[in-house]
Amino acid sequence: MSTSTGADHGSASRSAGGSAGAARVTVELVGGRARLVELVGSVHLRPRPVLVDGPLARVALVGTFALLLAGDDVRVELRVGAGVVLELIEPSGVVAYDVRGGDGASWAVHATVAEGGALVWKGAPFVVTAGADVERGTAVELAAGARAIISETLVLGRADEPGGGPLRSRFRARLDGRPLLVEDLDLRDRWLASSPGVVGAHRVVASVLLLGVRPDAADGEGETLLAGPGALGRVLARHAHEADAVVDATWARWRPLVGRPT
Repeated sequence: MSTSTGADHGSASRSAGGSAGAARVTVELVGGRARLVELVGSVHLRPRPVLVDGPLARVALVGTFALLLAGDDVRVELRVGAGVVLELIEPSGVVAYDVRGGDGASWAVHATVAEGGALVWKGAPFVVTAGADVERGTAVELAAGARAIISETLVLGRADEPGGGPLRSRFRARLDGRPLLVEDLDLRDRWLASSPGVVGAHRVVASVLLLGVRPDAADGEGETLLAGPGALGRVLARHAHEADAVVDATWARWRPLVGRPT
């Protein structure tokens, strides 16, 4: 296993806020067991192994600093080999702070999943405070026969704030080289963001994205079948606990369809 943790706590500097490379996780199936062949940390994130059990590898993404500050460029690269299940956990959520006139921040994830592989990521809340300026993007490339389930919760503003941002959040998934799901949530214009056709008066956008496999039905609250093999569960709410009650139920039904249940 190749492991690098990036800069030390004592030597890492964020005064310029620039990129310090991507955090990377690569897992492959060797002799019927998952092997973490690459765990590379960055200034912002350090992947830590939690469990290897047969074809399942569980990895925690641990933040090394407060995230996100002005100028932060956080990138995560995931490579899941054939026949292996990578489960990511986040011990804490992400808070994008007021940039106070500084540069905006970015959060980008790129994941590739080989044939027969699976990615499971039940993300922690991503909180965008008032005055933050965030570009957020997720790209998932699935080979034929690969699967993924990803949960995302965007929270616009903290409890004492009327809203958060500006924020632009994009999600793109491709299956066997063809588009499966493409979304672009642009909340940089507060007036447009607050319109009924976007988020209205809601502060929380919670989603479960099932990719590469189609459930028998999508009849739960906020659930929709994709045109291809996949489904989307989404709810808008004023408070995170209201959204969690809905998407957690969707997650519980769809999670067994992706790799080995934990």
